[in-house]
Amino acid sequence: MEKVKPVIEMSWKRELSEEFDSEYFFKLKEFLVFERQKFIIYPPASDIFAAFNYTPFNNVKVVILGQDPYHGKGQANGLCFSVNDNIKKPPSLQNIFKELQSDLGYPVPESGNLEKWARQGVLLLNATLTVRSGQAGSHQNRGWEQFTDSIIQRLSDNREDLVFILWGNYARAKRKLINSEKHFIIESPHPSPFSAHSGFFGSKSFSRTNEYLFKHGIQPIDWQL
Repeated sequence: MEKVKPVIEMSWKRELSEEFDSEYFFKLKEFLVFERQKFIIYPPASDIFAAFNYTPFNNVKVVILGQDPYHGKGQANGLCFSVNDNIKKPPSLQNIFKELQSDLGYPVPESGNLEKWARQGVLLLNATLTVRSGQAGSHQNRGWEQFTDSIIQRLSDNREDLVFILWGNYARAKRKLINSEKHFIIESPHPSPFSAHSGFFGSKSFSRTNEYLFKHGIQPIDWQL
């Protein structure tokens, strides 16, 4: 039985103290304790807050929004769309790398681990931070969305000149939380094989992000892995 207690980086702990003390988050923790007693949950507890631990609040430059962690064994590592080293790249991630190659000319990387992006200020945020093994969406509507919506809102309100990358309808629905006068929003279809050819390919999210950052005097992201 997994006993590791999730730990979150201090700047996020301060920023989100009201959320951690709220009734909904207490209920969410109770739910997760119950789930872990009966099921295998991904990612491991030590990785639930990985996106925040790699990317402190004031270091965020770019936010990429995902929906659920991967629900296959060894896949989820707490960063949306990312998988651990030596894990087969899921179809959406393969398409992200195809678009990266088309957009910036970088070769498709061997590993699907996006930690390098996170360390440079790319917050790789799933709307739901945990999932039951083999059951996509199994931890939706339990409180995680309220938590991650508050993160998007706080970044929008308290930071300036961020890039929000919204791939797919689920992510695009979060646009209402973002002040588009202060931040740059990039929207496209999802990189899933079901939708990538309807506008994700050719969206140039990576070069457009760096053009915006450069224009605003912010160090661009080295997207090459």
